[in-house]
Amino acid sequence: MDVLKKVPVREQDPKVRATNFEEVCLGYNKEEAMEEAARCLKCKNNAKCMGGCPVSINIPGFIGEVEKGDFQKAAEIIAESSALPAVCGRVCPQESQCEGKCIRGIKGEPISIGKLERFVADWSRENGFVPPKPEKTNGKKVAVIGSGPAGLTCAGDLAKLGYEVTIFEALHEPGGVLTYGIPEFRLPKSTVVHHEVENVKKLGVKIETNVIIGKSVTIDQLIEEEGFQAIFIGSGAGLPRFMGIPGENANGVFSANEYLTRNNLMKAFRDDYDTPIMRGKKVVVVGGGNVAMDAARTALRLGAEVHIVYRRSEAELPARAEEVHHAKEEGVIFNLLTNPVEILTDENDWVKGMIVRKMELGEPDASGRRRPVEIEGSDFTIDVDTVIMALGTSPNPLISSTTAGLEINKRKCIIAEEGTGKTTKEGVYAGGDAVTGAATVILAMEAGKMGAKGIHEYLSSKEQ
Repeated sequence: MDVLKKVPVREQDPKVRATNFEEVCLGYNKEEAMEEAARCLKCKNNAKCMGGCPVSINIPGFIGEVEKGDFQKAAEIIAESSALPAVCGRVCPQESQCEGKCIRGIKGEPISIGKLERFVADWSRENGFVPPKPEKTNGKKVAVIGSGPAGLTCAGDLAKLGYEVTIFEALHEPGGVLTYGIPEFRLPKSTVVHHEVENVKKLGVKIETNVIIGKSVTIDQLIEEEGFQAIFIGSGAGLPRFMGIPGENANGVFSANEYLTRNNLMKAFRDDYDTPIMRGKKVVVVGGGNVAMDAARTALRLGAEVHIVYRRSEAELPARAEEVHHAKEEGVIFNLLTNPVEILTDENDWVKGMIVRKMELGEPDASGRRRPVEIEGSDFTIDVDTVIMALGTSPNPLISSTTAGLEINKRKCIIAEEGTGKTTKEGVYAGGDAVTGAATVILAMEAGKMGAKGIHEYLSSKEQ
């Protein structure tokens, strides 16, 4: 065994997987996981990997148990900190978090912490491991709005502390972005997402679907009429952004949000579902983040030639390196340093092309990335029949507009205290994309943990 190199992880062949929606990464088997775990230095003091984990999993602890083959113990260690290990093992940006801090990575490749977490979580599901439920409740009711990663994490942590938690979900299925946003080939729904949601319910959490807060019921009604003593808002950021260029309202232009929701939540890719979706022959996805990669790889599997149009260079792509690598392997074409100027339409107002302009990188902007600058006279046209805008999202203003005393900032994000999630309205806490705007699953989970801690401190202080 070469301790400087990761044990490779098996994947579906790119040519095969580009035609199906089955999971790309096949994960480690028992022997591979134990071999990879044996590479870990098990840093006793100041394990830097833990400092890179937003939910503070005892990484050396669980990896040590994997090396010994005690997967039950490894699962127990992870369950102390995370309610969604099978999700995190698949979609967390480990390369910039735990693995990015791994000491083994100084000389050689870091430990595959994410793949080991996934292995333990999958073993747990296959072997019926269930996190222990609290022996009794404390009689205090807390409402959680949204069943995405922030809401599920907050609810799970509060349930472990004995609170009676009810999650209110606007859609007909729980999971939030895990269900509607991330494709099946990255995050299987029926096995991974449904199972982890069920585990949160086994802690005593109730989930009510088809409840739109601000429409079905307001936050004030939850407090005054339903008797909830605190509320956590983890409603995500589901309002898509557009560029405002000519032709953007044409038939055949979609937000990535709608496109992915049709495919992931409403199963448009399956023959036994009637959900309509645009199966374009030539698709352009505008954007360079993980959502852009998800939309591009979905369109490819639905039979299209797919181009990513992104105004910066590859070095500035916000998407995970693994997602970019997988997209390229599958045949997605990258038009980098290129920006849309206009969407062209035919006589029936359907998309027929896109005028784009070449860019070059100038001085760094506020984000620290070099600012793209237009190159005059460099316009050219791409033939295209479908355009998917993957430019980020912002929170839906429905909750803030129907809740007196809940302040938002100019980006329509709820203002919440860092570290506790406390908002400007007493007893109401918030976290995740509803506060930060669109970010990662793991950062939403961290916010859910902070919100649970803030609510626990708030309700404990009210007793005294």
